[in-house]
Amino acid sequence: MTRPLLTRIFLGGLVGLLALQPSCSTSSPGFEDVAPAKELYAEGLALMEGRRILGIYTWVNYNRAREPFQAIIDNYPYSEYETEAQIKIADAYFAEANYEEALSYYRGFADLHPQHPKVPYTVLRSALCYYNQIESIDRDQTATREALKYLELLSTRYPYAPATQEGEVILHRLRTRLADNMMEIGDFYLERTQYQSAATRYRRVLDNYPGLGSDAEALYKLGLCYEEMKRVDEALRLYHVVLENFSSSRDAERAAERIAGAE
Repeated sequence: MTRPLLTRIFLGGLVGLLALQPSCSTSSPGFEDVAPAKELYAEGLALMEGRRILGIYTWVNYNRAREPFQAIIDNYPYSEYETEAQIKIADAYFAEANYEEALSYYRGFADLHPQHPKVPYTVLRSALCYYNQIESIDRDQTATREALKYLELLSTRYPYAPATQEGEVILHRLRTRLADNMMEIGDFYLERTQYQSAATRYRRVLDNYPGLGSDAEALYKLGLCYEEMKRVDEALRLYHVVLENFSSSRDAERAAERIAGAE
């Protein structure tokens, strides 16, 4: 065997042995560096602003925008930015009309941080998650009632919070909506001569939603129901209430006609 061949065999074996040995010079893979919480928060805010497309509208990648906020929660659980990041994730879901996820985060925040000054904001946003899903007045009003529940909680528990002022406007709007819905149900029964069912709805408007603009009409139509149910004295009393308290309304004119017809 020639010397060059022996050299090649030796070198080949040496390389093989080295390949079997664990490397001492290669360092273990480390964790990827995470930016400070402040930088992550600023990045998330910038992504939430989105970018203009052709100068016409703003496009926001909400999935991408949530990533820095989630990174704060995962890596800086005791940071001052952690609670704000939770709200921003909820806001991102809310902005893209993913109300179920947004509601989950808003409610979770209120449960985890009941004394936090942002809780009234999350209660208002919880109400708006339902408010934005309300359908037409003649449809099921479950979303309206759920929104109303959160707004009443906001008004009762946080009467002086800035969010409550905005909530009061929406609260009035929703109560009016429910009153209108109840009036429509009453009218439905009245047209079909189901006077007891109609009277029950008009009475609910007067009991549950007074002062929202339906009082005169509800009183007058309740009087009509009582007339048909042979409760004439009660009907006349209601007509007089309409005349005395809503004298400039169309319902007062009609009530006067019913009183004159009964004499």
